[in-house]
Amino acid sequence: MRPALRPGQRLLVLYGARARPGRVVVARFADGTLAVKRVAERRGSGWWLLSDNAGVGVDSRHRGAVPEEDVEGVVLARVWPRPRLL
Repeated sequence: MRPALRPGQRLLVLYGARARPGRVVVARFADGTLAVKRVAERRGSGWWLLSDNAGVGVDSRHRGAVPEEDVEGVVLARVWPRPRLL
C-alpha cells in the first residue's frame, strides 16, 4: 500500500476522537514514541496499528497493541502541502 502521508506534512488532528478500523490516528507507543498509523483492529483493550508502507514502518507488528488511552487523536486531513481529507 502506498503511504497516505509523508514526513514533514502538516495534519489536522481531532484529539480525543474515537479510533476505529481504517482511520489514521496519532498514538503513543510504550517507549514514548509518537506515531501516525492506521488502525487495523481492536485487540484486547487496545488497538492494532499498522504502517501504510509495511516494509519500512515500525508498528504493532514490532511493538504490540496500543492501549486505548494512548491513542491521542484521529487525523482528519492533511493541511500542507495540498490539503486533502483522509
